Amino acid sequence: MKTSATTQEVQPKALVSLVLLACLVGAATQIWPGAGIASDRIVGTEDYRVRIVPVASGLDTPWGMTFLDRDRILLTEKPGRLRVVEGGKLLPRPVAGLPAVRVHGQGGLLDVTTHPQFASNGLIYWSFANGDDANVGTEVARGKLSGDAAAGYRLDQVEVIFRQQPKNTGSPHFGSRLVWDRAGNLFVTLGDRGQMQEAQNLSGHLGKIVRISEAGRIPADNPFATRPNARPEIFSLGNRNVQGAALHPVTGELWAHEHGPQGGDEVNIIRAGRNYGWPVITYGVNYGSGTKIGEGTEKPGMEQPLWKWIPSIAPSGMAFYTGDKFPKWKGNLFVGALAGQLIARLTLNGDTVVREERIRGTGRTRDIRAGPDGNLYVLSESEGALLRIEPAG
Repeated sequence: MKTSATTQEVQPKALVSLVLLACLVGAATQIWPGAGIASDRIVGTEDYRVRIVPVASGLDTPWGMTFLDRDRILLTEKPGRLRVVEGGKLLPRPVAGLPAVRVHGQGGLLDVTTHPQFASNGLIYWSFANGDDANVGTEVARGKLSGDAAAGYRLDQVEVIFRQQPKNTGSPHFGSRLVWDRAGNLFVTLGDRGQMQEAQNLSGHLGKIVRISEAGRIPADNPFATRPNARPEIFSLGNRNVQGAALHPVTGELWAHEHGPQGGDEVNIIRAGRNYGWPVITYGVNYGSGTKIGEGTEKPGMEQPLWKWIPSIAPSGMAFYTGDKFPKWKGNLFVGALAGQLIARLTLNGDTVVREERIRGTGRTRDIRAGPDGNLYVLSESEGALLRIEPAG
């Protein structure tokens, strides 16, 4: 089945003009060099009036972030820079010691996370594209972060702990989010790299979510750890391109969303050994022609999504809200959107999505996280900025 390798990930809608954005938020604005809106803006939602506050501007294709503590945020820029926001300010020097990153299509420096015991061991983990002209794929590395704002931050003891296989020359679908489970193992979400049939092939990592130990070894309870001709790292299969994942704060299960083709973006609970269908079943269609992909929308032995978007919003980034600043949102799932240029707030009843609200004002939203201060933090690709969403009073 022939499909276009191009997705909404590389076909964003035209950015909304500054004039329209100003009308949306009802506030005067000023321009950052090469970016979007720099002033605070007030946005109304179903439950709250919120203020969207720029924290750091001038970022080049921001992709992922993690909190080092209440005062420091570590974030990635796709071209290969790791940046620190400290005390509400972006430090001018990137973190030193980061190995070379291959910027290739949708690939580059992707997600970042801290080790569960970061406060004592200083370890951080990041995913990135690596390889040469003929072979590029998603990899995961770890290193020890040291230094401070005055002297500059750097990485030492860097080592690659995972390499996606096989690699190829394709430009799309690198994944990739990093999420720790409660046993101290690391989920790495991956894409099919444009070779959709490989998502059903257990001999490779394409179109899978993998689970590895903190050092890159294989957890003994991985579902395919002892299966012949299967990659033992694999946790789930049939995943097209997962760019949002988070651990449920109550159940401890991994929730993830993934890009559909033309239509059919999905939210799923990722369970050991389950098959999420791509490309055998999907609610999307081929680009341009609108023709059917695979066998339809359902098949025995393949999972149905908890929620889907038709047409696509191109989801990226995911967070459960557990803070106290927005009590009515506690337990809600927040999903950023690229083509949709919005945040989708999903109200849950157990494992069921019962309602969606679409919140606008953050532009092309690459990542969203719940901060330790109870606010929500957003990486806006279109604005080149880190934004904070807080109560407006």
